[in-house]
Amino acid sequence: MATYIVTGVAGFIGSHLAEALIKRGDKVIGIDQFNHYYNPKFKRQNISYLKQQPAFALLEANIQDLNWTSLLEGIDVVFHQAAQAGVRASWGEGFTGYTTKNLNATQIILEAAKQTPSLKRLVYASSSSVYGDAETMPTSETVCPKPVSPYGITKLAAEQMCQVYYRNFDVPVTSLRYFTVYGPRQRPDMAFHKFFKAVLKDEAISIYGDGQQTRDFTFVSDAISANLAAADVPEAAGEVFNIGGGNRVVLADVLETMEQVVGKPIKKEYVAKAKGDARHTSADVTKAQKILGYNPQVPLEEGLKAEWEWIKNLY
Repeated sequence: MATYIVTGVAGFIGSHLAEALIKRGDKVIGIDQFNHYYNPKFKRQNISYLKQQPAFALLEANIQDLNWTSLLEGIDVVFHQAAQAGVRASWGEGFTGYTTKNLNATQIILEAAKQTPSLKRLVYASSSSVYGDAETMPTSETVCPKPVSPYGITKLAAEQMCQVYYRNFDVPVTSLRYFTVYGPRQRPDMAFHKFFKAVLKDEAISIYGDGQQTRDFTFVSDAISANLAAADVPEAAGEVFNIGGGNRVVLADVLETMEQVVGKPIKKEYVAKAKGDARHTSADVTKAQKILGYNPQVPLEEGLKAEWEWIKNLY
């Protein structure tokens, strides 16, 4: 039985990841601060199953207040999911929270990891935000990152920090650049969650810009399979991987699919394009397929149905 640490364990992806580990018979130490970026009650709900499992232990703490040297003793893999999320909130005074939680916190874990020879892998949750408005579609990992938001800058900086510790101290890091992950437990500030909630309340949804922006949507179970592979495959150490859903979709088309899922027209309200939002994202997942055996399984309509069922139960 292996022992894993999952930071941000009560979050959207972290809770699914910890569940997958527990269900296959592993031990998990989950760490979460339960901050108020969105209502912590959602996070408490996310880990209701986990808290009933004897192989799960919860540490409710700030990453920077923990003794990571002793915490990492006997740990096989760290999945570092915790971060200050959100592109739009990363401008202005809020930026300090992003540097602290995305960069400083990652450095503290890496510093302890370099003194932990038993550690087999540190999987860092990066983001497609590091690319910004990429000139090449689909975008491969060899494309030079050019973030267009302060959030994207902090995610890229932490990713580079991981590489520095890999090159200098052989800390076995792998970074996964997530492309718009969705599904049950999605954060309430994320688009599909907001859209479905608006449908339930019979309110108009806000579309930033003209609705012709494109995204590569990744269902959460596919993101989880990528994490599990990144932890196990020896060749993944020191590498960066795109994790996408395998196809790029125009937002207006997604809304049509959502209308089919919910069975009625969706009211739309067009608002100004948000600063820091990339116009298009599209993942070239060839490298992840080759090295991790990554192969996204869940088509968009199926994934949207799963999220809609969850949203109906939630509200």
